[in-house]
Amino acid sequence: MKNNYYAVIMAGGIGSRFWPVSTEKNPKQFHDILDTGESLIQRTFNRINTLVSSNNIFISTNDRYKALVQQQLPKISNEQLLLEPVMRNTAPCILYAALKIYEQNKDAVLLIAPSDHWIDDEKKFIQNIETSMEACAKSDILMTLGIKPDNPNTGYGYIQFEKSASEIKKVKQFREKPNLQTAESFLASGDFLWNAGIFVWSAKSILKAFEQHLPDMMRLFNLETPVWNTPLEKEFIEKEYQNAENISIDFGILERANNVLVLPVDFGWSDLGTWGSLHKKLTKDNNDNAVVDAKAIFRNANGNLLKTQSGKRVVIEGLDNYIVVEKDDTLLICPLASEQHIKEITKELNEKFGKVES
Repeated sequence: MKNNYYAVIMAGGIGSRFWPVSTEKNPKQFHDILDTGESLIQRTFNRINTLVSSNNIFISTNDRYKALVQQQLPKISNEQLLLEPVMRNTAPCILYAALKIYEQNKDAVLLIAPSDHWIDDEKKFIQNIETSMEACAKSDILMTLGIKPDNPNTGYGYIQFEKSASEIKKVKQFREKPNLQTAESFLASGDFLWNAGIFVWSAKSILKAFEQHLPDMMRLFNLETPVWNTPLEKEFIEKEYQNAENISIDFGILERANNVLVLPVDFGWSDLGTWGSLHKKLTKDNNDNAVVDAKAIFRNANGNLLKTQSGKRVVIEGLDNYIVVEKDDTLLICPLASEQHIKEITKELNEKFGKVES
């Protein structure tokens, strides 16, 4: 059965909230954000590779990141790269992957996973994925993994499920990022999970769902003469991909389908979406200060995140709950509470001083 297991790692995002380390030229999935010796995409690939053969792992990314993927994932061949000429959200890239893989194996079961998330208990993660794949191989269902919430986070979407004795639950509804009061009510109810953006389904089931819910996109991609895995594939993608609707798989398929199930999971997940989420994952001193790469002394300072170029000596005094990040000729000093403003800060800096990337 494992010969039918495939994975698609989505690696086309920019990670703009991790500026100045993450840039359009070199986004966060290609960085060793947690100082582990592996970039996030390398860690993701190696985790999935314990269950899925490296020959069956595909990387969906923007064409500009081809060289970075090849450099960091030497096991990936050109045929396993799904290169997007333009960004069109998750539905088009998932359809592209499903059609290409279906042409290779009509019984394929697909894991769709982001490239830049962190998972503490990788063994439990693989067990949960295998449970999901086994279920999807037997039934026409679309599955998502829902993270058991431990706080009323307002930065995530939520999944409400129907309470039952079964391990895998029927999805009742998807909810967008809530305000704090609503998030607190979600936690109190006991039937809401965080939407991690990790999906499992058979190629047959997801293609059927596209036919039902995104028929125009399906017609655009599903030609009478298939181009997938032929010399015509690249030419077709370069010409037609831009014409696909810019829509997520959540909005386009999952919120419309009636065969969506969720597996509640708890394997120490973080989307590492912000510097604050990174601060939570890093080892900290007795005053809750976290350091990456720098040689630091903290004096009367608490709850800070410091990242500089390797070996730089830094003294911080009298500062609480700040992000201090250095990258090349850029220095960011920002309250952790204001980290959502980083996109605006980046835009303002580019407008004032010109766009500089490295």
